[in-house]
Amino acid sequence: MKKFTLVLTAFFLALFFGASAGAQTVTPGDIEITGPYARPMVPGAKVGGGYLSITNKATADDKLVGINSARAGSSELHRMSVDNGVMTMRPVAGGLAIPAGQTVELKPGGYHVMFKNVGEPFKRGETIKATLTFEKAGQVDVEFAVGAAGAAKTDSQSGMGDMPMPQ
Repeated sequence: MKKFTLVLTAFFLALFFGASAGAQTVTPGDIEITGPYARPMVPGAKVGGGYLSITNKATADDKLVGINSARAGSSELHRMSVDNGVMTMRPVAGGLAIPAGQTVELKPGGYHVMFKNVGEPFKRGETIKATLTFEKAGQVDVEFAVGAAGAAKTDSQSGMGDMPMPQ
């Protein structure tokens, strides 16, 4: 019984702290940013992915046009897709539209932040500070929690867990 109680306690602590670590919400004006998180990177990896949700509560569209972080030599908005079994990843040219009254998710397997030329790989438990730049909302500081929201799984070649490797 004592072992069961210990396991149950550990489970709920992991659930609570895992969920709350990536639960940051930032609301600059009509833009709401929720749950920014990044996956841990394998040693030696130079790229990492960042994910979050952006809700535009305004009556006019906005656009995410840039991101920067001191932890990366450069950062870009990317889109990963698989067409006819071939995975492609491309920068999002001209920014990412955030339509009025809608939520856009940056998540594994789709749109995401690509942190490039990372000097020190992201480690579970730390936060990665970044600034998002919107066309109308301006600059917004966010912190990506590393290892939150199911972010532990990465591929061993690149540290990018959102990129399925070809079979």
